[in-house]
Amino acid sequence: MNAKEFLDILHTAEKLKDTPRHCTTSQRRTESVAEHSWRVSLMAMLLKNEFPDADMDRVVRMCLIHDLGECFTGDIPTFVKTDADRVTEDSLLERWVSSLPDGIGSEFSELYAEMNAQQTVEAKIFKALDKLEALIQHNESPIDTWSENEYELNKTYAFDTVAFSEWLTELRKAILADTLEKIERES
Repeated sequence: MNAKEFLDILHTAEKLKDTPRHCTTSQRRTESVAEHSWRVSLMAMLLKNEFPDADMDRVVRMCLIHDLGECFTGDIPTFVKTDADRVTEDSLLERWVSSLPDGIGSEFSELYAEMNAQQTVEAKIFKALDKLEALIQHNESPIDTWSENEYELNKTYAFDTVAFSEWLTELRKAILADTLEKIERES
């Protein structure tokens, strides 16, 4: 990869800094997709000792690139995203990835295929962290920024995704406890 190719990738990824997410921060500022991806990556790095048999560096790479498709479509909350939205995002992302230098493009393609298949422990950890980070962020944001459906989502979302891991299941239960406390305190 030459310097120009490197910069082109960074210029595309920079769009995520200005791509708003549905969530707000604790200070009521709309969160960016880049901020979400950063914290999901940090979560993976912090869990290295909890998953000694997993390639957590691979999980971090998944976390870093997982929302790059939103450079092209913006963020669409999971509870309103349609199959057509997913097809559009996947198509635009695939076109961009196929234009990347060989080593990078093939690595990204391999990681996306693994994330989508959800067969490896690394892909399952990534998916769980992606969902859990959104719940954590909701618990950190003022409750009046929540949409009506998020009260129930924060109670039920992602339990199926973490079921493969006792540690992640315990984390999900702790997040639920925070949710219930927040609803009680702020409603």
